[in-house]
Amino acid sequence: MSKVHVQPYLFFGGHCEEALAFYRSAIGAEVEMMMHFKDSPEPIPPGTIAPGFENKVMHATFRIGGTTLMASDGCGAEVSSFAGFSLSLALPTASDVDRAFAALSDGGKITMPLGKTFWSPRFGMVTDRFGIGWMVTVAV
Repeated sequence: MSKVHVQPYLFFGGHCEEALAFYRSAIGAEVEMMMHFKDSPEPIPPGTIAPGFENKVMHATFRIGGTTLMASDGCGAEVSSFAGFSLSLALPTASDVDRAFAALSDGGKITMPLGKTFWSPRFGMVTDRFGIGWMVTVAV
């Protein structure tokens, strides 16, 4: 079972590069690999992607701390719905949490303001400008 793992794969409906740039700036994400549809080693079957998506991201991997996530623009510009889950971001200090929370909140919506909880000295929840829910906390 040691070779089994689950990784989030996020579809940004045409905004993947913008989202990755935002996460790079906001929380220090590192893009490890990015491939556009036009760079596919095999031709994209006709009708698979929306017109104009040749320059969009077919696949990307990026790292936040020790976690690798995957992302794509998907095959069309339909709005992604990231309902039913949040990404949990655990950081070493309250000041790290404050900085990341403020950055992720830019253009987003705070769903639970930062504060002390029984499980963490600093915790808050935000939905970023791309619709991804984040729970930001001090790692304890």
